[in-house]
Amino acid sequence: MTGEMIGALELAGIAHAAAMAAIHRAAFPPNEAWGTDAFALQLALPGVFGWLDRRGGMILARVAADEAEVLTLAVAPEARRQGVGTRLLGAAMSLGGSRGAQTAFLEVSDANGAARALYRRAGFIPTGRRPRYYADGTDALVLRRTLILAAPSIDL
Repeated sequence: MTGEMIGALELAGIAHAAAMAAIHRAAFPPNEAWGTDAFALQLALPGVFGWLDRRGGMILARVAADEAEVLTLAVAPEARRQGVGTRLLGAAMSLGGSRGAQTAFLEVSDANGAARALYRRAGFIPTGRRPRYYADGTDALVLRRTLILAAPSIDL
């Protein structure tokens, strides 16, 4: 189900692809930004979901078996340092856990100190490195986090 709202966050569907692409363009260099078609194609795949923050942030993630992966997270420059990225990441990890993921992974540029700090605060730890992974030649750090699954509620 898309369109679900949680505060400033909305569960994204294919109809949100253009808005997600616009935020991605604002947050990343032109050669790294994803277009509307890329978001629409991803959101149409099984297990893929996104959250859109109307203040200027978005996250795209997927769950496959018991693993979640953050595909991309972007916060427009004017929305940074306001907790948008933290909230998006938390919502994605929560939804991933509710869909059965026990572990989450992502890749981040070794040169992106702000993103690395966000992920460190969220409990991600380095587990690998992909040399010269990005177009600018920087390495990607592979990060991992265990997800805490909510205990099922039991009505007594």
